[in-house]
Amino acid sequence: MNRHYLSLLLGLCLGTSPLLAQPAATAPSRTLLHCGNLFAGTGNDLQREMTIVVEGNKIAAIQRGYTTPAAQDRVIDLKSKTVLPGLIDMHVHLETETRRGGIVDRFTQNVPDVAFQAAKYAKTTLMAGFTTVRDLGGTGVNVSLRNAVNRGLVDGPRIMTAGKSIATTGGHADPTNGYRKDLMGDPGPEEGVINSPDEARKAVRQRYKDGSDLIKITATGGVLSNAKDGSGPQFTEEEARAIVEAAKDYGFAVAAHAHGAEGIKRAARAGVQTIEHGTYMDDEAIAICKKMGTYYVPTIIAGKTVADSARMFGYYTALVTPKALAVGPKIQATFAKAYKAGVNIAFGTDAGVYIHGYNAKEFEYMVEAGMPPVEAIRSALMTNAKLLGMDTQIGSIEAGKFADIIAVDENPIQNIKTLQTVRFVMKDGKQYK
Repeated sequence: MNRHYLSLLLGLCLGTSPLLAQPAATAPSRTLLHCGNLFAGTGNDLQREMTIVVEGNKIAAIQRGYTTPAAQDRVIDLKSKTVLPGLIDMHVHLETETRRGGIVDRFTQNVPDVAFQAAKYAKTTLMAGFTTVRDLGGTGVNVSLRNAVNRGLVDGPRIMTAGKSIATTGGHADPTNGYRKDLMGDPGPEEGVINSPDEARKAVRQRYKDGSDLIKITATGGVLSNAKDGSGPQFTEEEARAIVEAAKDYGFAVAAHAHGAEGIKRAARAGVQTIEHGTYMDDEAIAICKKMGTYYVPTIIAGKTVADSARMFGYYTALVTPKALAVGPKIQATFAKAYKAGVNIAFGTDAGVYIHGYNAKEFEYMVEAGMPPVEAIRSALMTNAKLLGMDTQIGSIEAGKFADIIAVDENPIQNIKTLQTVRFVMKDGKQYK
């Protein structure tokens, strides 16, 4: 054999052939974020002139001053900005968005139509600075959307989803409300409709089978369902308790949509993690929530939006309009009362009931109602991270956590409205904006 070919063959076997390029040994590249002001989420104050070091999808270090980059480092200049952890919204609906006459969509849209618009709304949410969300009910497309985001197929926030909400027959999340009689049928636990403790357990198990991350029940009537009642209790306490017990077995937390006081009390006594909306929360309900350690997710922006929309002729149906006008304006005052009484508060907005991307308007309404800006901000950071069981991964800017980072123009503790204009978004170490 020709000596040249023998040498080449030997080189191929040993992996040293000149035809096989050998990568040069280099230190892994880093991204340095030079931050004019940093609100890390671990305290109440801003730190000036700091550097966040990002390696891969994690925060590697936080350093004082503007760290001098190495040759292979990338530098992002945020010296004129205030930098914060990525925000967390505990109540969104990424499949849908409010519009006049939107009730017909469930009869005209195919599953792919819902999926494509959900991908759009997810990206809008991420660009608004919300890097993690809890999706509290849809058709099940929200489960696929979560998976698509996790696989990098679409841009969006980290999603924890309830899949399909659980209701009682005719209740707020009964998917056939408003149908004509021959189309109504009798949906059951598979579709998220229950009428006994046993069916409640089956519905939880179905959500587990479907791939949900948590459970959401509609403990009272609701505003936007095409049904008469907007606040009465719709679960017995035994049914709610069966939900919570089954959910615990499967590692699920439970969120409860609840407007009326009696439904709030039943859900809180049953052990749900959060009460959503809480419009008619009375003193007894407040006391029960405090005793049980239940968190209140007020969604003030949703209340204001549905009231405004209801004033436009034909925006909602004849059944929905009076509920929106009655319930919507009350939520901010209820939040003020609950906060002053010492109820635990978690940030959530009900995005989809208003146009996606305006989530941060909720901060403004919380501050208007008496919550200090720093507390409002923290309610969307470590408070929510702990409720999601992700406080070692998100909710603050600390070494070892995911590099979920945003930046705004001004100091949000002095001007909370600056959070409504996010200039920079990084999630999982990837820059999106």
